[in-house]
Amino acid sequence: MEVKIGVQHAGREIVLESTDSAEDVERAVAEALAGTAGVLSLTDEKGRRVIVPADKLAYIEIGEPSVRRVGFGAV
Repeated sequence: MEVKIGVQHAGREIVLESTDSAEDVERAVAEALAGTAGVLSLTDEKGRRVIVPADKLAYIEIGEPSVRRVGFGAV
C-alpha cells in the first residue's frame, strides 16, 4: 500500500510502498506521536527503511492496499 508522509518545513512529501497493513502503519504512527518511540520508522517493499522524527510529522496518508494486475485488459 502507498504511504505518504508530510514533513514540516520540507517542500516534498515522502512516498513509499509498504507491505505492512494499514493497521500496522497506523499503530506505528500512533506510537511515534505518543512519544514512546520518538521517531516514525517504516520499511518499504524493497527493504529500505524510512525514519522521520515524530515532532516533524505534518501528516500521514495511508492508501488502499494495492492489487497487482496482470495483463493488458481495459479496466
